[in-house]
Amino acid sequence: MNIKEELYKLCELYISKRLKTVEEIIISHQKDLQSETKSSAGDKHETGRAMLQLEMEKASQQLSGISQMKETLAKINTETVSTIAHLGSIVTTSTISYFISVSVGLLTVDNKKYFAISSSSPIGKLILGKKEGDFFEFNGVKNTIKEIF
Repeated sequence: MNIKEELYKLCELYISKRLKTVEEIIISHQKDLQSETKSSAGDKHETGRAMLQLEMEKASQQLSGISQMKETLAKINTETVSTIAHLGSIVTTSTISYFISVSVGLLTVDNKKYFAISSSSPIGKLILGKKEGDFFEFNGVKNTIKEIF
């Protein structure tokens, strides 16, 4: 398996773990909502239900974000090689290597570190469309693109 495939698999694993966690949270909150019984302290009961509803909405938003990450990942072809940075590229700079995919953070393959970043992230936007030898500045640090594959 090549590096790009390894990174892709790690991103898939991250997304599925996140999905499982959010689904467990939703199930837990649904159970809590169902078991919430009317007590003599009516205001306290209503506050508890409202808090659970807010948590459910937050979890639903996270589910939506996970779905978007899955869609983005599905657009990546690990076989595609290009000299221009695009979704699915591994971009090695003078400071670090990036996998333009979904926002996962630090990943390690064969003892080498890669940052999985979204193409819509601030640094992703700076890198997209660049070629080997191009440079960009991020947080006051100049980076030169050494390799794209």
